[in-house]
Amino acid sequence: MINRILIRVKVLQNLYSYVLTRPEKTIDQALNDLDKSFDKSYELYFYILKLIVELTDLQDRRLDDAKHKFLPTEEDLHPNPRFIYNRLAQALRDDATFNKFCRDKVVTWQDDAIFLRMMLEKVLQSDIYKTYMAADMATMADDCEVWRRLLRDVILEDPDFEEKVESMSVNWSVEDINIIGQFVIKTIRRYEELYNSETKEEESPILPMFRRDDDHEFAVKLFENTVLQMDDNNALIDHYVCSDKWDADRVVLMDRLIMCMAVSEFKTFVQIPANVTLNEYIELAKVFSSPNSSSFVNGILNAVINSLQR
Repeated sequence: MINRILIRVKVLQNLYSYVLTRPEKTIDQALNDLDKSFDKSYELYFYILKLIVELTDLQDRRLDDAKHKFLPTEEDLHPNPRFIYNRLAQALRDDATFNKFCRDKVVTWQDDAIFLRMMLEKVLQSDIYKTYMAADMATMADDCEVWRRLLRDVILEDPDFEEKVESMSVNWSVEDINIIGQFVIKTIRRYEELYNSETKEEESPILPMFRRDDDHEFAVKLFENTVLQMDDNNALIDHYVCSDKWDADRVVLMDRLIMCMAVSEFKTFVQIPANVTLNEYIELAKVFSSPNSSSFVNGILNAVINSLQR
């Protein structure tokens, strides 16, 4: 599940922490922190999926409570059950792989009933939910599509959701939500494909933490080599900063780390095209540094990489 984009984000975040805390923190300790951050990213993936189940269960309890009011209305007694019978939510409930992880890691939103009720209310008030409930019938495709749209357009970009997630772990940020959310959307598609498959394979649609064995090796090498090559890479960067009439001392730390990482990736992973590396780190600068950083990083990295290629 964890791809190269997320790896670069996590390496950058842990590199920043390492630089601020050295020499108290060793490289081995920093690599241990990096592994923990990957574990937490994978955990967030399950938290987002778990929200589907727990919001559905909460609505089920609310509808049942309404039936037992002192003076229930006709709607209370005969509610539309489409949402609580959603096939995707049921597939998650029945998935042994999903349930084992959630049980072992205690993945639940039940500790904050107020937050859960608030998110359910936002779902119920959305046009996406109302359109889904008003349809004549719903297939598995409809059940999956409503959750894809609710996550993408209602939940994952909601400020209250972002604030809640960031408060739960120092390893979780808005960038994590954006990237992990894409994998959750992909997983929902896998549940739909399994449901419609004639073979009904036993394998769970849940994605593994790393897609390939070499993804973790990429993360470790990128972090280690960035640290080990930092002095050489900074000297090379400063040469072009100064030649471009910039003051090397005024380059912010985050920009330096982004450029050092990019140069180390270019040196270490020759199979990755230079333009791919360049574009990825320009995007990182847009997210993690100042508004003008991307153009500055672009200019300096272009000069450095062209020099190394020559």
